[in-house]
Order: sequence, then C-alpha cells, then structure tokens
Amino acid sequence: MTKSEQLASRLREVILNGTWIANTNIKDQIENLDWKIATKKVESLNTISILAQHIHYFIVGIKNVFDNGKLEIRDKYSFDFPAIESQTEWEVFQKKFWNDTEKLAELIEKMPEEQLNEDFVDEKYGDYLRNIEGMIEHSYYHLGQIALIRKIINA
Repeated sequence: MTKSEQLASRLREVILNGTWIANTNIKDQIENLDWKIATKKVESLNTISILAQHIHYFIVGIKNVFDNGKLEIRDKYSFDFPAIESQTEWEVFQKKFWNDTEKLAELIEKMPEEQLNEDFVDEKYGDYLRNIEGMIEHSYYHLGQIALIRKIINA
C-alpha cells in the first residue's frame, strides 16, 4: 500500500468506517443521532453539530486545494455555521459530509507519492503530507469531544 493509499484509508477510518484507533468513528457517533441532541448545548462546550461542521469545513477546504489549487478557508471562520434547525437539515449535512470525505479520500489515494512532499499551496503551510495528517489528527481530536459530549448528554 502506498503512503497516499494509507492516508486515504486513515481519513476514511476516522470519519466513515474505522474502529482501530478510537473503537469508533465520526459517522458511527452522529449518523443516527437526533438533530435535537446534535444541537444540544452542554455548558460552554461546542455542540456535536458544530464540531461535525467544523471538521467538514477543513475537509472541504483541503478538497478544494486538490480541485482548484486554492486555499479558501480560514481558521477564524471554522466555527461559523448556520444553526441546524431540523432533522432533515441534519441529515442533508451528514450526507454532504460523508460524500465530501469520500471524494477527498479518493483524491488523496490517487495523488503521486512525490506530491506529498510538495508545498501545500504556499511554503508557509508546509507540505501536503503535513496538512493531510494534521486534518486526520484534528478529526480524531474532535471525535473524542463528540463522544464525550454524547456521554454527558446521555448521563
């Protein structure tokens, strides 16, 4: 398995279908979750829906770099989303999240190994490898938060 294929597999694992690292994944944690639970505020914590949208924001941002070579996302906007106000809106968001994740995984899988060491848009952002690995690690970080918030809500 190439390094690109390994990275794509790790992305799918944290978001779509894996259990090796955390014994769960984001899809497993939120797919059958009622929108009212996903949007429930627990003290000063972000909601599950905001965390999921935040992860998705970075996936789309990196996917866009593959698609058009432009980095159009900014950290300062990475928690700014319209409120989810129905089960339908929650399910539509999730479908987009799963589809965008799979599309990005396919792009990563197909990338030439040497591209992993090339600058990610600009030298100041590091290389593709650092950005892809960072996105995966970032997703695991928020997966842990989502799992804990679910436990608090269900307690």
